[in-house]
Amino acid sequence: MRTKSQKSNKMKTSSILKDIFPFVMPYKWLVVATLTLTLIGSVTAQINAIVLNYTVDEINSLVELGKGLTEGMYIMFNISVILLGKELISIGITYGQRYFGEKLRISISQDLSQAVIVKMLTYRLAFFSRSGNEAGKLQARIDHGVESLTRMVQNFFIDILPLCASAILALALMFRQNFYVGMTALIIVPVYFYITYRQAVKMKGWRENHRIYREAKSNGIMNILQSINVIKSFNREEIEGKKQLDLLNKIKLNQMQTRKTGFAFDSLKTFVEQIGVVLIIILTAFLVLSGQMTIGAIMYHIMLFSNVSAPIRQLHRIYDDMNDAMIYADSFFGIINAEQDEKEGSGSYKPAKIMGNMELRNVDFSYPNGTKALWNINMKIESGKVTALVGLSGAGKSTIVNLLDKFYEPDCGEVLLDGVNIKDWDTQYLRDNIGLVLQKNHIFDGTIEENILYGNPDATHEDVVDAAKKAYLYDQVMDLPNKFDSKATELSGGQQQRVAIARMFIKNPPIIFLDEPTASLDAIATEQIKNSIDAIKKNRTVIIISHSLSQIIDSDTIYSLEKGHVMENGTHEECFKMNGVYRKIFDASARSLNIDKIAKTMEEI
Repeated sequence: MRTKSQKSNKMKTSSILKDIFPFVMPYKWLVVATLTLTLIGSVTAQINAIVLNYTVDEINSLVELGKGLTEGMYIMFNISVILLGKELISIGITYGQRYFGEKLRISISQDLSQAVIVKMLTYRLAFFSRSGNEAGKLQARIDHGVESLTRMVQNFFIDILPLCASAILALALMFRQNFYVGMTALIIVPVYFYITYRQAVKMKGWRENHRIYREAKSNGIMNILQSINVIKSFNREEIEGKKQLDLLNKIKLNQMQTRKTGFAFDSLKTFVEQIGVVLIIILTAFLVLSGQMTIGAIMYHIMLFSNVSAPIRQLHRIYDDMNDAMIYADSFFGIINAEQDEKEGSGSYKPAKIMGNMELRNVDFSYPNGTKALWNINMKIESGKVTALVGLSGAGKSTIVNLLDKFYEPDCGEVLLDGVNIKDWDTQYLRDNIGLVLQKNHIFDGTIEENILYGNPDATHEDVVDAAKKAYLYDQVMDLPNKFDSKATELSGGQQQRVAIARMFIKNPPIIFLDEPTASLDAIATEQIKNSIDAIKKNRTVIIISHSLSQIIDSDTIYSLEKGHVMENGTHEECFKMNGVYRKIFDASARSLNIDKIAKTMEEI
């Protein structure tokens, strides 16, 4: 009776095969070609045994008849022609199998990689915020998943099929020659399979640990690279190095445990295989001595048994790869087959014109990790006006922008744009009409022009130049040796922020979200960008998050937030008179700027 674990493994295998089948089907002609060559190759693999049997018997007959080299020349000529001809055919078959198999592997690898990337791009930000879905871990799952799955396909079509076909044909020839010899060879196979199965069961937990450790290692390295400045500034190189060393020690111990167990099982399997060889020799020798076989049959059956045992000699390696595929395929297809609610929703509403009136009604929101960020938020953002969100870090300001940009969906309540629930809006159309500048904007690997064009791929070079001028970036770009063809990643932090602002100018949307847009800029650059932003604000819906008084004091409406709650709203004067959160932030900002001394200096001038 099959155990629960065996049933689970069988279901798991069938599920993985079902998932990977659509990726194999487009290349069915490669599969057919490989199978055809496999069939031909399995036949040619038996020729050596047949020729050896014929040669030994013929030469033995000549010796018994007292004949010598002259009479045996034709035998040597024939076997030379046959074996060399067979080898030429085998070379062509092997080349074809490897070429078609490798082409199949590379093609499927490309399709798997593209499929997971395309699928991830459709997921909501919540998917990437979940515990276990950190960037480094996702990268490890994708890399190792594609690698192990394509290796499984390659093993099946390049290794398993040829070996199994050759083994089956060799067994058939052995049974045809003598039933008992065939049965002796056949009995060894399930014993070898059972030992291999027990090996896989024994090592399964260590393999799973190895996958987890590899993901942690990849994520750790990525974290080091992303925070290298902080590590060095605090002299924490030794601490970070020790963290990685501890993890590497765990990986080493896990690998050594795996190898030690694998070596023990491999030795046992080698011994079982040798038992089979001994039994074949004893049985065929007995049959020869009893006159039931010719002397050539001894070597004939030993070579055929070698063709039978070849697959099981490779079985542990292939079985190991298959088990790796099972482990990594689970996490890989877990990304591709994520639940439907992970996909970013999109409605169909696409009006001819967006007015820009936005509203949040009774909105609560929690992040995927369970952290609640907003409580009963009610907020109106009027078209053509500037609305400022003010509050200490963690107050929920950026979360509100994320909801308005449809990056997340509220737990309850409604987010409206021009009176229509944002869920009903076509997501792509919505974001085409929203400009977003963050405190830290990502700069892609490419030229400055390519990065600015990210805001509008259809824009011309003249549009890029105009956007750069508005962002006060143009003069600095023209000082570079390669001008707009310079690498954007080599710019300073402030210059990269201007590239992000230039993206917004070239996009020219009716709705603008500014989340600390001048945080990375010096005072003069801040003033320049403020003037540019003030110009683009006209007749647009603008939401600005900033700790700079100059950025928010002129806003039409200010909402002050604290720990996910709206505490006050109104104009600067109204919020200031409420003597609440906004007043505290304003007074603290004024003190930090040393306003009294600045005012005194200005008076003296």
